[in-house]
Amino acid sequence: MAAQPRGGDYRGFLLLSILLGTLWEAWAGRILYSVSEETDKGSFVGDIAKDLGLEPQELAERGVRIVSRGRTQLFALNPRSGSLVTAGRIDREEICAQSARCLVNFNILMEDKMNLYPIDVEIIDINDNVPRFLTEEINVKIMENTAPGVRFPLSEAGDPDVGTNSLHSYQLSTNRHFSLAVQSGDDGTKYPELVLERVLDREEERVHHLVLTASDGGDPPRSSTARIQVTVVDVNDHAPVFFLPQYQVTVPENVPVGTKLLTVHAIDLDEGVNGEVTYSFRKITPKLLQMFHLNSLTGELSTLEGLDYEETGFYEMEVQAQDVPGSLTKAKVLITVLDVNDNAPEVIMTSLSSSIPEDTPLGTVIALFYLQDRDSGKNGEVTCTIPENLPFKLEKSIDNYYRLVTTKNLDRETLSLYNITLKATDGGIPPLSRETHISMQVADTNDNPPTFPHSSYSVYIPENNPRGASIFLVTAQDHDSEENAQVTYSLAEDTIQGGPVSSYVSINSDTGVLYALQSFDYEQLRELQLTVTARDSGDPPLSSNISLSLFVLDQNDNPPEILYPALPTDGSTGLELAPRSAEPGYLVTKVVAVDKDSGQNAWLSYLLLKASEPGLFVVGLHTGEVRTARALLDRDALKQSLLVAVQDHGQPPLSATVTLTVAVADNIPEVLADLGSLEPSNGPYNSDLMLYLVVAVAAVSCIFLAFVLVLLALRLRRWLKSRRLQASEGGLASVPTSHYVGMDGVRAFLQTYSHEVSLTSDSRKSHLIFPQPNYADTLISRESCEKNDSLLTSVDFHECKDKVPTIQVSPALPLFP
Repeated sequence: MAAQPRGGDYRGFLLLSILLGTLWEAWAGRILYSVSEETDKGSFVGDIAKDLGLEPQELAERGVRIVSRGRTQLFALNPRSGSLVTAGRIDREEICAQSARCLVNFNILMEDKMNLYPIDVEIIDINDNVPRFLTEEINVKIMENTAPGVRFPLSEAGDPDVGTNSLHSYQLSTNRHFSLAVQSGDDGTKYPELVLERVLDREEERVHHLVLTASDGGDPPRSSTARIQVTVVDVNDHAPVFFLPQYQVTVPENVPVGTKLLTVHAIDLDEGVNGEVTYSFRKITPKLLQMFHLNSLTGELSTLEGLDYEETGFYEMEVQAQDVPGSLTKAKVLITVLDVNDNAPEVIMTSLSSSIPEDTPLGTVIALFYLQDRDSGKNGEVTCTIPENLPFKLEKSIDNYYRLVTTKNLDRETLSLYNITLKATDGGIPPLSRETHISMQVADTNDNPPTFPHSSYSVYIPENNPRGASIFLVTAQDHDSEENAQVTYSLAEDTIQGGPVSSYVSINSDTGVLYALQSFDYEQLRELQLTVTARDSGDPPLSSNISLSLFVLDQNDNPPEILYPALPTDGSTGLELAPRSAEPGYLVTKVVAVDKDSGQNAWLSYLLLKASEPGLFVVGLHTGEVRTARALLDRDALKQSLLVAVQDHGQPPLSATVTLTVAVADNIPEVLADLGSLEPSNGPYNSDLMLYLVVAVAAVSCIFLAFVLVLLALRLRRWLKSRRLQASEGGLASVPTSHYVGMDGVRAFLQTYSHEVSLTSDSRKSHLIFPQPNYADTLISRESCEKNDSLLTSVDFHECKDKVPTIQVSPALPLFP
């Protein structure tokens, strides 16, 4: 970055800059360029990208642009080359009038960081204006007796250019009577004066025509001319004289149009027509002619338009007083305009972020603006304030620029829109203010995960549900907005009973509805533990989980299952024994049933649906125990059939039935003897039962008849010894009742809970059937005798050491031929 030359080299350096087309320098943090006026649009001014330390392409990327203070933009940025160029025609005289140095100030804004860089461009004057006279013809009246050497002021020419390009000299055309003198004022203005060299003779020549040429110092020089008409008049002893050589007045800018500002007054000591004085403007610009009026007779100076301090605070002009013969004099008029507080301050927004992310760091610049008040002094001193309850503050930047920065963390979910009022107030009396309103939208960032109303859920579904049925709805709320609030649902991967959880249930990713993919069976699966994940669509996405317990509710879909008495595998009917000596309440047997359901669906009730001898037996409602209701009589039939129903308490209830055959006899031989004389009942139930019994006995009799006869002969002796044994001596702790059945003096111990006795009436054959030992009601004690079970063994009566004699019977072993 080059430094500005100093001292006498500056003029030469400016000339060099005109040739090069640009000049730039830096001082006090400012960048200075220079460019000649009247250059073509797009002319190079300076390499702004280089001076800012950027590459040309970064200008657009970082939002580099020019900001000015309400003035027509004179310059532009070339995004390709990164240079500062002219935006159009630049007229130095229009911008700076006749100021010695013309500087155009503006700022370069780097949008991404809200940084301002002050730029000054000096407009170099070129000789583009010709010196011009106020009028093309100047009239001068001179008395014929005027002595040589008297000077007569002439209208000067004006040149808007400055320096060497401004007005440089005057030249008068060749003549015998007049010469030209040039006077310089305090401000450097050159005033031409016509000097009388020889006495005039009206009778010889009444009018003299001269040409006055004004030239500037440009290269090449430019000039213009004015015609001078000198009229020789009769003797006029006195010229008008102003009371003051200079008139001054100070007025406020808000004076009404037509207000009298001052009165110039001149006197002429001559009498008659020669003493009559008229007033007129002598040196004034066309613009001032439209603003002020001078009464030619009274000398009153008044306004034709309103004054504006902000446009011009000082006016200077010359007036002249002239008598009828033509003698004149001049005086200067100075008008100072006082500023009044008639302009409210303005907030000019340079850069504004209409939307900022809620995670914006503290101190982030969100707006850059300029305070402007066209008034001056105290009236132009502006302060700016914002409400105190906002998370923002104002920071002073360069010049009258202010930055609006964040002071607190923003939260869109708390407040998504800020309406900020910028109040600019000047220092006038009374002060004027103006409010500017800006809206600041807080943009959402994904800072909130989806949340469920509850941390866990318990869902209950009846079993046997249809496949694909919706079973529950989970909903998560995300306080963010748009895509950050779009929630999708999923199930965490897991296994249930060896299978993936996705084979049991599924979830709609958009709605959160859970669907059952299987028909659940309470007896196989009672509970599922699921993890539901809610995930938003932010970047990166946020998620949250909840646990969901799915409980399968039992339905009454399983009927009671009867464990005892079990149905014989060979098709025969089991037989229970009841001695004739049994008292009322005697426990004959017990129906044992279970229900795979649970709760009240598994509560079982036992009912006696049908009996061949009503009133003889009763069944416990809740226990299933079959007991005698009264004492057995001789007239009671040997064979009693009972139809027992087991029913659960479900809705609707389910039930199962079992048929019990009870033989009323004191011993087995009695049973066998009496069964042959029993006639089947006439009912359809007894007929079918008898048919089954006959077929079964016939099949068994052919095979085991011989074996049973031999067996009975060999064991008859031992049976006679054990006929007196009581049923309670050989029972197990878990067996409610034991029976003794006698046959030829031999008493056999039978356990009703651990075996089933089947007898037939015709074939005289019978057998015992024992249930499997895994039932809870199995009453055979394996600890009573250390013997191994075999698939098929003969009946072996023996006494274990220190134990009561028992009967060991293999399953499906016929006892009688």
